[in-house]
Amino acid sequence: MSDKRSSAEQRMAALREEIEDHNHRYYVLDDPQVPDAEYDRLFRELQVLEREYPELVAASSPTQRVGAAADTSFAEVVHRIPMLSLDNAFNEDELRDFDRRVRERLATEEPVCYVCEPKLDGLAVSLHYEAGVLVRAATRGDGFAGEDITANIRTIRSVPLTLRGAQVPAMVEVRGEVYMPKAGFEGLNKTLAERGEKTFVNPRNAAAGSLRQKKSTVTAKRPLEMCAYSVAVEDESVLPNTHAGCLEQVHSWGFRINPEMRLAHGVEECWQAYEALLNKRAELPYEIDGIVFKVNDLGQQRRLGFVSRAPRWAVAQKFPAEEMLTIVEDVEFQVGRTGAVTPVARLQPVFVGGVTVSNATLHNMDEIERLGLKIGDTVFIRRAGDVIPQVVKVVDSKRPADAREVVRPAHCPACGSDIVQIEGEVVARCSGGLFCPAQRKEAIRHYASRKALDIEGLGDKWIDILVEQNLVKTVADLYRLTAADLMKLERMGEKSAANLVAAIAASAHPQLWRFIYALGIREVGEATAKSLARHFGTLEALMAADEEALQQVADVGPIVAGHIQSFFQQPHNQETLNDLKACGVVWQTETVTEQASALAGQTWVLTGTLQSMTRDEAKARLESLGAKVAGSVSKKTACVVAGEAAGSKLTRAESLGVPVLNEQGLTELLHQHGVTE
Repeated sequence: MSDKRSSAEQRMAALREEIEDHNHRYYVLDDPQVPDAEYDRLFRELQVLEREYPELVAASSPTQRVGAAADTSFAEVVHRIPMLSLDNAFNEDELRDFDRRVRERLATEEPVCYVCEPKLDGLAVSLHYEAGVLVRAATRGDGFAGEDITANIRTIRSVPLTLRGAQVPAMVEVRGEVYMPKAGFEGLNKTLAERGEKTFVNPRNAAAGSLRQKKSTVTAKRPLEMCAYSVAVEDESVLPNTHAGCLEQVHSWGFRINPEMRLAHGVEECWQAYEALLNKRAELPYEIDGIVFKVNDLGQQRRLGFVSRAPRWAVAQKFPAEEMLTIVEDVEFQVGRTGAVTPVARLQPVFVGGVTVSNATLHNMDEIERLGLKIGDTVFIRRAGDVIPQVVKVVDSKRPADAREVVRPAHCPACGSDIVQIEGEVVARCSGGLFCPAQRKEAIRHYASRKALDIEGLGDKWIDILVEQNLVKTVADLYRLTAADLMKLERMGEKSAANLVAAIAASAHPQLWRFIYALGIREVGEATAKSLARHFGTLEALMAADEEALQQVADVGPIVAGHIQSFFQQPHNQETLNDLKACGVVWQTETVTEQASALAGQTWVLTGTLQSMTRDEAKARLESLGAKVAGSVSKKTACVVAGEAAGSKLTRAESLGVPVLNEQGLTELLHQHGVTE
């Protein structure tokens, strides 16, 4: 025996064993170890070798059967007509070869009419009806015998238990695909994760696992659907003479057929249908992995016949795989514009979803723990449509001995500030908000916003340009800008430059609460900033406060206190604050008096029109007494101030028994506590 033949024989034996193992894991254990594209690659490699060495083809080869053996935990059902699988085409040339073979066997040069059907990513089933009543349902199994899943199929609402219409054949078999829509799959996985149970890798895996539940009550809770794709009867004269007509007949009996189905005359239109469906793939509410082309004329189908495991009159044109295997070479951490620190897997490049992927998001450390991921692992990568590639499963059996744990860094990779994760929060964040380069644009945008320092003319476009031109690195650099600097920028004229410099200078003496809010401390909004300013009076006192002192302020709990303390502890943030002072920014102080706590802890609501003051003025005066002014009424509301034409808020306050003041009552209250303007 030649070395080449011997090597081929060994490889064929190894492939047979590996493919059978994958079949067993997928169909019996519901625990796939490779994505479909990898399985297809192995199967095609074996087919190529068997064509080259036909004398080495074993009777037990997976190429000689349709699928995997049935699980003996379900009763066996022998198919009256074998459920054959389809040959696959992976590119335009292979599709054209299929069409050429069809026309050669039909001895015609005329374009052949094909039915184009989306290839649903689910589980093939066979449903038997007698006198129009469902009597048995089975999986495909090995194509000749499958599993009896009648009880579970009955739970699927898109499966008719009794066929509709007056002219139903005495015996009929309808075949189709049971699948799980994307929304249902996501909801199911979310529920399973919340229960601490094993989640499914993809919708097809979920559909297969759901159909093979021991208890049909479990299957009934799963969001399964069925779509019919073929029919068989004892007397074919009762059916139309085209495949498309047969599907319409099945539809009239009460089955769902795919609305994306269309006819194509010739291979050119087939390829157009392929490209159109590929472009629409991400928008569909269910997963598809290709398009199936079937000769429409049933007489032509009979003339074309079958090979050992597939019909000659149909082919499945596969889409680029959305799942592939690759290796996690490293895990790095990136900082987003809001300071969120996200782990990113650096991958051995792999072609998936139509593009080469070398990075995938891991979301957070909780997700890494859920996956059980280590550096060096072999993983499933999924990329559907324009969705960011993500790791969906770790193949534990392929873990190398030198795999490393993923450890979150203690310091921001962009600026060196502490990375903090407040108890109760999933996301870790960089605490160097004023300094961190990754957060630079967002920090400046917030600092200049209307509710913060309200720098007129400094919009998103100019912030982007100033940062990208390296003119502004921190908010302190805004006060160093000159009209000459700005006039160098494209489309910035002399007057606009002067106006912007003047607006920046006008923001240099802010109210303390506005400055605190402008710092962008996480979860410190406008109301909390006002409470902090009233309570501490100076920024220095706020910076010196420990968490216990911070929690004495209304609206400040442990989480917010942790964010505030972490922010002011960072040396880079302190440096930026000192730099602001050096640039002439002087934030005002507030006098801490008993007046500022007269309404502390109370929530007030304003409604209607006031005559002696605007709503904003009334809000500011109530807040100066320590009140929080909310936009809706609840049982916890302390009081509602009702002006003219007060509406539903007044009605709700009266129904809840919440005290109500008119404008005169509000004025008297403010005077009582010394608030006159």
